[in-house]
Amino acid sequence: MKQTEWIRPDIADMEPYTPIVPFEVLSARLGRPSATITKLDANENPYGPSPKALAALQDGRFYHIYPDPEANELRAALSDYVDLPKARLMAGAGADELIDLVLRVVLSPGDVVIDCPPSFGMYPFSTAVNAGRYFPVWRKADFSLDVDGIETAVIAQHAKILLLCAPNNPDGSLIDDDTLRRLLTLPVLVILDEAYIDFAAVNSRMSWTLTYENLVVLRTFSKLAGLAGLRVGYGAFPEWLLPHLWKIKQPYNINVAASLTAVAALQDRDWLHDKVRLIVAERGRMVAQLAQFDWLRPYPSHANFVLFRVLGRDARQLKLDLEQHGVLVRYFNKPGLDNCIRISVGRPQDTERLKEALRSGHDECTGSSDSTPDDGN
Repeated sequence: MKQTEWIRPDIADMEPYTPIVPFEVLSARLGRPSATITKLDANENPYGPSPKALAALQDGRFYHIYPDPEANELRAALSDYVDLPKARLMAGAGADELIDLVLRVVLSPGDVVIDCPPSFGMYPFSTAVNAGRYFPVWRKADFSLDVDGIETAVIAQHAKILLLCAPNNPDGSLIDDDTLRRLLTLPVLVILDEAYIDFAAVNSRMSWTLTYENLVVLRTFSKLAGLAGLRVGYGAFPEWLLPHLWKIKQPYNINVAASLTAVAALQDRDWLHDKVRLIVAERGRMVAQLAQFDWLRPYPSHANFVLFRVLGRDARQLKLDLEQHGVLVRYFNKPGLDNCIRISVGRPQDTERLKEALRSGHDECTGSSDSTPDDGN
């Protein structure tokens, strides 16, 4: 038998996920010190971790000991933060791990997962890894959900899982309460990804998991708390699902450093909320400042990023030109996102650097071909 025949055929055929390139790789590729790179391509929090989180990381004493497999201290802090019973919460190595866990518990090979693209690129990836059958119900031109289409697909495909992102990545649109309630009447497990909810003027639906037995709601410390590099996410789950998630979860998925910093971040809420206010304010200011470029058309966003459709010029070349000026944005060119860039909200000085690069670089042609279309992180 050939060694390649040992590989699951569906894994052999699947497309890999395209992650964002880290600072050290970018620095080497661009020939620039990392301090001169303005990174607006991955929706990270430009203010980083809170002072209390950094102090907890520095003062940690038990890095040589395996972490608590139940993350009790973190879940207790989360229980207080979201006002839900600790027993209904689970933490993961980012919300990505929790998506994977739910799919692993629920899906048998060939079971259907419905997604509503354009959306987060990890949804089709996680479906494929778990041998599910991915069925897209495309969003409308304004990125609103095709609710009729979802209802038809759930019944016709005998779907098991419906994945929703609100605010949606990459456009920042929301799902209203009536629409979500309508979808929750369907015979399907709904996973609602709220990675960006802290930047929206709406409440989380985490408390809805106490009422709806077919709802999972996920959140993350990556955006709110600036802990993307430590990978901490959490979710609220139906009571019937949790015992099975605990069975298959890796025992030590939340490492000691991640737990310490996440707990400390929740003790620094005024700092966190102040940075959220700054980011939301800068989101509006960035859109206003970029209005001078009439070839950039922004979409309304309730997240810490803004999607722009590029008019009359090549968005990929624009991304590459900006990159040569040390400014990184995310480029898309796929159905529903043709010739688009997504810009994460930075600090005021980051917006000024972006404007300067747009002025000086949008007519340049570097000829670089180092970058590939992105999937939506």
